[in-house]
Amino acid sequence: MAGPPQGSSDCRAFPFAGLEETKELTSKFEFNPKDGIDNPALSLAEDSDADGAEKPRFCLLTKGDGESFGFCLREEVGYQGHIIRQVECGGVAQRRGLQDGDRILEVNGEYVDNMDHWRVVQKIKASGNQVAVAVLDGNAYEVAKALDKNLAELLPHHTRPRLCYVVKDKSGFGFRVLAPDGVKGTFRLLVTSDSPADKAGVPSDSWLLELNGASVRNYTHAQLTRKLKQSGSQVTLLVIDAKSEEFYRLQGVRVIAAMADASTLPFKARKLHMVKGPEGYGFLLKEEKCSSGRMGQFMSEVEFGLPAQQAGMKDGDRLLAVNGESVEDLGHQAVVDRICAGGNQVTLLVIDLEGDAFYSSLGLSPLLFWEDGHPPIQDPPPGSPPSTPQENGMPRLCRLVAGPEGFGFQLQNITDEPEVFITQVAPGSAGERAGLKEGDVVIEVNGRKVEKQSYEEVLARIKESGRQLTLLVVEQEGLRSYREMGLATAEGAKAEALLGSRQVPGHEKRKGLTQSF
Repeated sequence: MAGPPQGSSDCRAFPFAGLEETKELTSKFEFNPKDGIDNPALSLAEDSDADGAEKPRFCLLTKGDGESFGFCLREEVGYQGHIIRQVECGGVAQRRGLQDGDRILEVNGEYVDNMDHWRVVQKIKASGNQVAVAVLDGNAYEVAKALDKNLAELLPHHTRPRLCYVVKDKSGFGFRVLAPDGVKGTFRLLVTSDSPADKAGVPSDSWLLELNGASVRNYTHAQLTRKLKQSGSQVTLLVIDAKSEEFYRLQGVRVIAAMADASTLPFKARKLHMVKGPEGYGFLLKEEKCSSGRMGQFMSEVEFGLPAQQAGMKDGDRLLAVNGESVEDLGHQAVVDRICAGGNQVTLLVIDLEGDAFYSSLGLSPLLFWEDGHPPIQDPPPGSPPSTPQENGMPRLCRLVAGPEGFGFQLQNITDEPEVFITQVAPGSAGERAGLKEGDVVIEVNGRKVEKQSYEEVLARIKESGRQLTLLVVEQEGLRSYREMGLATAEGAKAEALLGSRQVPGHEKRKGLTQSF
């Protein structure tokens, strides 16, 4: 089975920092407190297994505010898995070893190959500026699927770290801290049975990595003791068992809170579904500063007896998502527009003031640990026919195989405008069958961004394609809306677009989705 097209060779010429090959690894490593959890000198060998199967690669991607991880995640017609595309040369993903065609198997320690694409997208987005991924080479993935292998078995067994919220009782927190004399950052916790720490899920004999959102790797025992006393009656611990610590250390991956199992945390987001009544939903939406210092959208003046109050909304709730889509990074008017777009009903995800303050203190999004079995809601107003991504003005991935008449469309541009768009789509042509429409703006040609390129440059790229062509296009009105929300600028629908893809002849019909980070 042929794999998806691979990236350009010049992009792969960059060194992949942090993933050094090692030909020999001893069977056992002892924890070295001086090196810490994220020792980059120890990494899992990327050589093939003895049976010829390539191993997954583990990477921790870290970006700055306003930056991207430098890759696009797609689900494509005719191919399986969550596919990495458009790895930016010199970007974060490329420097950490991600390559075009790689498949993501894990996000923050959680197996995702069997998950819906939209859920994987949400997990990466909610991870913030750091995300840990396990990926498998595209060709190895295709071979494993053809042989009907269980890809989860390719991943070494490990337990995720835990994020635990411990409230002191009369006897204390219920754990003791052991540390070698004169060594910083190495703290082992001994947990008393049936104590607050035990009830909060802290495993006995585990390593302490973070206290109240701050790393302890540079703390002395005296400093840690002082920090615990300053915490008052409540502490949040990021802990990991010794075996799992060794696992992540051998991958050269630093453990972060985003990778944690947070099932025991008492602070949860709430899902509210409302149907508008004669007097509306019954709440006001205000833009105010969050406890983190960022701007957020908050509920106020929740009226008793109206849909919002009946659904469980409370004054002071912070809005996290509208109809399954995060709004944490959107401005007030864009959020209002999304709520209104639902017509007479809407589903909101909110968190109360205490929970918002808790996650802000850790520098985490509440969406990071939200689990929902339902995809983002994009229902039209009652009485309207079902719509498709194409009808909603969403970007679309169109694959064309030239017929006797060629691709069956022409290009056009407007003087002094950076957009090249589709015109004269011939009836029954390859272009029409692939879903092209007159007026569509061309964003990419064969995976390469062309949104700001000239007519001649776009035409040349299309002519280079031979008889097969893949275009990323969006209706002009849809592109305008994305730009107004700051989503699909010259980066080519890279921030929020869900792409509908038409079937390629001879391939299984599936939804085609893409998401960039």
